[in-house]
Amino acid sequence: MKKLKAFLIAAVAVGTIAFTPENLSAQSQFSPVATVNEMVVTRYELEQRAQFYKVIRRLGNLEKIALDDLIEDRLKMLAARELGIEINDEQLKAGMDEFAGRANLSSEDFIAAITREGIEVQTFRDFVRVGLMWRGVVQARFRGRVQISDAEIDAALGSSGQAGLRVLLSEIILPLTPENEAQARDLAAQISSLTSSREFADAARRFSAAGSRNNDGRLDWLPLTRLPAPLQPVILELKPGEVSAPIELEGAIAIFQMRGVEEMPVQKSAVAAIEYGVLRLPGGRSAETLARAEDIRGSIDTCDDLYGVNFGGPDEALTIQSQQPAEIPRDIALELAKLDRHEVSTALTSQDGSQLLFVMLCGRTASVNEEASREDVLSALRNRRLSSYADGYLEQLRADAKIEIK
Repeated sequence: MKKLKAFLIAAVAVGTIAFTPENLSAQSQFSPVATVNEMVVTRYELEQRAQFYKVIRRLGNLEKIALDDLIEDRLKMLAARELGIEINDEQLKAGMDEFAGRANLSSEDFIAAITREGIEVQTFRDFVRVGLMWRGVVQARFRGRVQISDAEIDAALGSSGQAGLRVLLSEIILPLTPENEAQARDLAAQISSLTSSREFADAARRFSAAGSRNNDGRLDWLPLTRLPAPLQPVILELKPGEVSAPIELEGAIAIFQMRGVEEMPVQKSAVAAIEYGVLRLPGGRSAETLARAEDIRGSIDTCDDLYGVNFGGPDEALTIQSQQPAEIPRDIALELAKLDRHEVSTALTSQDGSQLLFVMLCGRTASVNEEASREDVLSALRNRRLSSYADGYLEQLRADAKIEIK
């Protein structure tokens, strides 16, 4: 009888433990947020993937992007399983090394960095594994279909341009400093929820630090390729009238509203390098510093004139350099995208808010197609064709799947 009583007490204790708030929280972490043909995507996976995207500085609504990608991961896994494609440990290690190498890190250093941000190693492994599996699916299914003719290579080598897209945007740039960080993030979230052009224009006039605030935040038509490469897919996802999620830059938060998108019959040659100058003015966005910036704007014509403006000042206050577009800091690249030669932006500050960045576009250098070898062009055309086949196949898989979002 005593043994039975002890057993019942233990059972009650176990039952009590099973329903403590801590365990309920753990259970909710692993609750499904979506199912794909009975395969589950958990809340924990979603949070981990979104955090991973934040660390690698992917732009946009990260939770939405993460959920879409995890759903597509399930579809890619099913496609790989159907073809018997598996990734062994050696292939996985090589893939992780390749990905980490893009940040000039070993996979060990990359793992240490993401672990410090609360990301499990398995999240990185799963991300790389699915990518490798999908690469195998695409190669197996479509490699034999891709035939690039000599005429196509000749046309690519000889063309001075190709069809492209341009976008019509409105923008709001909010300065971000340690002092106003919480307020700026809250304001950015509120602006991101706006649904009308009139409300967005009003917010631009009231809050934006960009010069476009005087025009309700409206920008002129911009070739899509002028925007920083990570920002391009974020912008293309927007429908006319839709407002983007807050996009964090160095020392600022950007929010965009799509007003239009159209195809251009001819796209200008790709940009190989951009020359620009940055004059750092002490005082941040104080009235005195902004007034000084306007005085400088009115007194100079070219980037060379900036040397005269900084004469007698510290050398580190002025930099004029030429860089490839991918090398330029994202916040400065975004401002340069809106400028023509010798135009100026004063929308940005240093990360601590103590300096106003006077950014001037000196010029753009176009790429020359003749520098590309036939092998380079063949590889680029083949990859583009494979990517097109892969996108179409993934859309088919998605249409045929039973997907439920909780």
